[in-house]
Amino acid sequence: MATLERSPARLEHARALADRSGADELIATGARPRRLDRTGIDALTRSERRVARLPASGATNAEIAQTLFVTLRTVDTHLTSTYRKLDVATRIQLARAFGDH
Repeated sequence: MATLERSPARLEHARALADRSGADELIATGARPRRLDRTGIDALTRSERRVARLPASGATNAEIAQTLFVTLRTVDTHLTSTYRKLDVATRIQLARAFGDH
């Protein structure tokens, strides 16, 4: 955007500013921008990370739900998404994926 600021392309600069402020306004309303990473640890949401760290340390789904004050279905949903994003199939693989982070 700094390049556009100094260029004669004022319309493009205005569009870039509008796009940026529009994103900031959406975030302020609670909207979440799309994640660029679709796989790997960086693709996980904060909630998915919080849920996924617990089975990696040996907790059952029921224990996770009780610890985090969420439903068992929420735990299942987050773990399913986490397994897909990390391309793992077992809790042992999940623990290994979090071992480096």
